[in-house]
Amino acid sequence: MWQAEVRVDLDAIRDNVAMLRARTSAEVLVAVKADGYGHGLVPAGRAALAGGATWLGVATLDEALTLRRAGVQAPVLAWLLSPGLPLHEGVAAGIDLGAATTGLIDELVAAARRAGRPARVQVKLDTGLSRGGAVASEWPALLESAAKAQAGGDIEVVGVWSHFACADEPGHESIDRQLAAFHEGLALAATYGIHPTLRHIANSAALLTRPDTHLDLVRAGIAAYGLSPIAGETYGLRPAMTARARVMLAKRVPAGQGVSYGLTYTTERETTLAVVPLGYGDGVPRHASSAGPVRVGGTTARIAGRVCMDQVVVDVGDEPVVPGDVATLFGPGDDGEPTADDWAAATGTINYEIVTRFGSSRVPRHYVGEVAR
Repeated sequence: MWQAEVRVDLDAIRDNVAMLRARTSAEVLVAVKADGYGHGLVPAGRAALAGGATWLGVATLDEALTLRRAGVQAPVLAWLLSPGLPLHEGVAAGIDLGAATTGLIDELVAAARRAGRPARVQVKLDTGLSRGGAVASEWPALLESAAKAQAGGDIEVVGVWSHFACADEPGHESIDRQLAAFHEGLALAATYGIHPTLRHIANSAALLTRPDTHLDLVRAGIAAYGLSPIAGETYGLRPAMTARARVMLAKRVPAGQGVSYGLTYTTERETTLAVVPLGYGDGVPRHASSAGPVRVGGTTARIAGRVCMDQVVVDVGDEPVVPGDVATLFGPGDDGEPTADDWAAATGTINYEIVTRFGSSRVPRHYVGEVAR
């Protein structure tokens, strides 16, 4: 008997990826960073590969090495690399490593020599997001450093990439501007003798809305997990995650009863309160206080009062709820339960954050589907 669980439908991930794969002639990388957006790094990665992904993408070196230790041999790109990491381990494991500074190129040269094999490197250009990547003024120096290391046999520049800032807002003027800047960066790379086999800038939103940005590789993130990056559009995606728990306690209380810390919620009439053992320690946003929707029995009600570390209280009115009944915070919506999009709207955030929060080790994941067998 489970008390609380995150249920992950691996077939949904597989099928979402297959659908995305059918929309492009480019190779498909599925991002499994942040523990697979809360769905599980290794299981999500395997489901993505089963759906036709040819690459997996992670943020950190440790995530990449975890995939290798689990036996995943598909190409992997890791891109969030601070100075001083044991990059030789990544090189030895055949992991593609992102680089945006000459200093990191120097570290990769040293790592390659220690590993006894060339490092596979993908250099990143900042085309306007102003996050990772070399800005235009630093791009020539990065290219020169990478070309020199490649000529020396220490690295192989296999990719050049960038990232959109506003692709989730179709028609935003920055999209064309960034794409043009990316092509300019690629042209400059060619003058340094860098001719990558992988050019990529498209994320989930661009994959779905801008086929002219697909180039050699597209990077599917949230869409692989069945959630749309474009507000109001679903594209036939199926959400893979359900978060639910069993009601721990149900009790009748009178009108005028304050509920939870701070007594910020007061019952308007005699009602039933259901205590659900999931809280912000498990991934429930505290911003869901008096806002987050929960499906209990035959009704969808709101969290009553503040979200606690380990539990929430739901005002279910006259619904005949008893301990052991299932309370669903979000799922695919098949049975009228709220979705991650509903939770994002209720808490003023994005669906990415809702599912990623539920990577807590305290709440066990239950994998279902053919891929899970």
